[in-house]
Amino acid sequence: MEAERLVQAGLHALGESRTAHDIVAEAWQARALAQAIGSHLALCGPLELRGEARGLSEAGEYPTWGAAGPRAARLTEVGDPRSALTALGELLGEVGIALVGVASVTDDESLYWQCMEAIDAADEAGDRVRGMLRRLDVREQGRARPPDPPRRRAGPPPATTPHPRSPASPSRPAPEPGREPEQAQDRERERERDRARDH
Repeated sequence: MEAERLVQAGLHALGESRTAHDIVAEAWQARALAQAIGSHLALCGPLELRGEARGLSEAGEYPTWGAAGPRAARLTEVGDPRSALTALGELLGEVGIALVGVASVTDDESLYWQCMEAIDAADEAGDRVRGMLRRLDVREQGRARPPDPPRRRAGPPPATTPHPRSPASPSRPAPEPGREPEQAQDRERERERDRARDH
């Protein structure tokens, strides 16, 4: 049976429990299911989960099962690890709440310590499940991140073509300083000589 269906069966059975002993029995059923899901993910799950999954799959001390045996024995696949772990975390949380309720009202010391042991087991399994969900979050964030742009190799700057320059136009030499009045007087004397020759 698929993991999520087994989790839903566990939630239903826990809700139908009428006695303290029924609640404790369902707590151990949930712990056994967590172990079975952990074993499956340790072998077939994403690589990022396998370390935590091995911790979740570690065998614990269980009471003697009834004729039906553990519900977890019917596990055949974990189709969607995130959905299955999320549902399993919900089941373990509900189990913990129910056990606290039993332990707080019972006068039976043996039952009280059974509740305490089952609470510790559910808390430990819940911590493992939350750790695996965080690893899935990290993996999905890494996939969603866009790849870095390729780096350009450092090299010499590209050669630039110089702009052609227009040929310089010839310029008239600047007159020497102080020569302008003398040149003007020379031109005036030449004009007077020309007029005198005409007369």
